[in-house]
Amino acid sequence: MKTKTIAASAWLAFTVSGFGMGSAWAILPIQHWQQPSGAKVWLVDSPSIPMVDIQVSFDAGARRDPQSKSGLATSVSLMTSKGIKADGKQPALDENGLGEAWADLGAGFGASAGQDSFSYTLRSLMVPDLLNRAVDLASRQMAQPSWPAQVWLRERARWSAAIAESNTRPGTVARRAYVEAVYGGHPYGMQTTAATLNHIQIKDMQAFHASGIQACRAKVSVVGAVDKAQADALVTQLLSRLPKDDGKGCQPLAPVPEVPPLKEAKLIRIPFQSAQAQVLIGQPGIKRNDPDFMALLVGDHILGGGGLVSRLMEEVREKRGLTYGVSSGFSPGMHAGAFTISLQTRPDQAEQARQVTQETLAQFVADGPTEKELRDAKDNLIGSFALRIDSNRKLLGNVANIAWNDLPLDYLDHWTAKVEALTVADVRSAIQRVLHPDRMVTVVLGEKK
Repeated sequence: MKTKTIAASAWLAFTVSGFGMGSAWAILPIQHWQQPSGAKVWLVDSPSIPMVDIQVSFDAGARRDPQSKSGLATSVSLMTSKGIKADGKQPALDENGLGEAWADLGAGFGASAGQDSFSYTLRSLMVPDLLNRAVDLASRQMAQPSWPAQVWLRERARWSAAIAESNTRPGTVARRAYVEAVYGGHPYGMQTTAATLNHIQIKDMQAFHASGIQACRAKVSVVGAVDKAQADALVTQLLSRLPKDDGKGCQPLAPVPEVPPLKEAKLIRIPFQSAQAQVLIGQPGIKRNDPDFMALLVGDHILGGGGLVSRLMEEVREKRGLTYGVSSGFSPGMHAGAFTISLQTRPDQAEQARQVTQETLAQFVADGPTEKELRDAKDNLIGSFALRIDSNRKLLGNVANIAWNDLPLDYLDHWTAKVEALTVADVRSAIQRVLHPDRMVTVVLGEKK
């Protein structure tokens, strides 16, 4: 079945399922198994185009950076593309040679570090010779980076200069103060500076890579024109050079503490010469496995996540003209990521914009959405659901989300039905449990009385 056909069928079947007419399990079948190495694999066979997309994720994100070396995980991801060691008859490649090798293959490979996870992504055509060479090169790049010291010194200097430049921007200054206040010393609140970068040495990156990037810790998502046997072989080849666990299993990683809740409200005013004042309001929010995740998603869509049709936009922009845009959003992760409302406004309107925003939030928490707001939000979310899976890359993102968060294999099949089933009481109860307007951090930067 072609991807466009899948998307079109998904729209119809998911919408129908919202009205109680059965499951759409056949639309997006996800296969899942565990390899002898311990690696876990999730597969969607999507034969629409002769390509394959693979994401390999590890519990090695920024939350595992030492506090004095914030930026370590991102440094490792950066250095992944700067060269690989020789392997048998295959020569070493510097960053230029590596770039040329990927260009010759017509494939793409990269690494990235988030708050929780460290991921590699590979995209290649399904031409047998090209695919085999692409997977082999990706395997080398994952397991055998060359860590050129002079290149790290160059990149560290560039990064430090970029940080210094960003610290002249009002948005960066406000965000740094906000993150520090919301997370209260939790690793989610650690911020990379020139000082922390200066503490990061090649040996630190090597140790981080060796302890976190192991086959037994891998969660691998595969989307493309491959069956289970092909996908299993590709993943085996991709992880073949990573350290093995010698049959003892992966040693457990050190636990990371939870984000402490805020005990009281905090208002931070930062003087700053800027054409626009910055206002940030929020608190620690939810973990991704929160049982009310769906109700909170819909509630936030109504409050400020739904763009022009949200309540905050109506009150702050449409009625009073205090801002061009205001939005809200949760950032759930393995720990309680922040719930944040953000806006920009004229410096002389900052206080009024803050007050109106906080009043709108307080009223929404107290009373919840109206029936009309809930119906509109459901229609918007359900109607746009097909756009979430209309390409291999989007499918990969959804499968990786299921893999990383240990969600049910049929999570997407029942997504719209769960949205449709929510009531005003469900949303109001979830919002009232999680959001506390009287205990939020508020940052106002660039205000003029």
